[in-house]
Amino acid sequence: MKQVIFHETGLPENVLKLEESAIPEPKAHELRIKVSARNINPSDIMFIQGMYGITPKLPSSAGFEAVGIVDKSDESGTVPEGSKVIFTAIGTWKEYVCVAANTVIPVPEQMPDEIACQAFINPMTAFGMLESSGLKKGDWVLVTAGASAYGKLVIQMAKSKGIKIACTVRREEQKELLTNLGADLVVNTEKEKLQKVIMEKTGEGVAVVFDAVGGMMGARALASLKSGGKLMAFGALSLENMPVNSGLMIFNNLKIEGFWLTTWIESLSNDERRKAFKIVLGHLMQQDVKVDIEATFPLDSFKEALEAYQKPGRNGKIILK
Repeated sequence: MKQVIFHETGLPENVLKLEESAIPEPKAHELRIKVSARNINPSDIMFIQGMYGITPKLPSSAGFEAVGIVDKSDESGTVPEGSKVIFTAIGTWKEYVCVAANTVIPVPEQMPDEIACQAFINPMTAFGMLESSGLKKGDWVLVTAGASAYGKLVIQMAKSKGIKIACTVRREEQKELLTNLGADLVVNTEKEKLQKVIMEKTGEGVAVVFDAVGGMMGARALASLKSGGKLMAFGALSLENMPVNSGLMIFNNLKIEGFWLTTWIESLSNDERRKAFKIVLGHLMQQDVKVDIEATFPLDSFKEALEAYQKPGRNGKIILK
């Protein structure tokens, strides 16, 4: 089978290689899945660079999220062969992947692979953070990197709950895009002072920040919170730690907490997990929450896919099929 792997960590364009290997044999409790589509996420790039929360065991394939057809079922026949499933695994940029049978999610009929392959990480993170945030109808939330796939999902999900959404972008043309999606306020941080605009438009600041960036952007977002507010950090796109103003934290009674999807899902009961998946997949099927696709490439054109992923101003996901 074909697989995209790296033998050392580093920039994807420098360390990723396409190689041939044997098709894996699943263990008794596992399924073997013939992968039909995967999307490229920021976490994939950080993993390849050795900068993610999971350390790669080298050599390793890249990618955490995919959709495919069950090629060989587990010994108990939990999931019939031929079933289409969504799954997560360490290393999905290959033709076949083995995963535990009890971890896959059946794909709803009529859901295209391009949507199914991105139906887990970003949509579930958006849903989970909104559920964990304590936000109520009428509250303000600030989303950094608002034009990301995650940001656009949060806008749509928060809007359906009556939550007011402020977002940061770095390109002027992204303002109209996010406003049309339902954002109440979009701040171009290349031209505008975030804290000043937030305070002018909200009156007292936002109740919660969903921060994907860290660094100085995270610090500015923290300063945009109202008294008693909370910043939920779930990414570090800037690759820099957020400097924290201790005085601001103390006198404004602010909180910072981390959010990682894996930890949140593990905290749920089986019934809660099934309900969450049902709600998120229902949103995507009914298209009241939509995901964007920029371009699709075959797996062996991963270098071209990475170039497209790194293109400034990209507004949709890059898919590997």
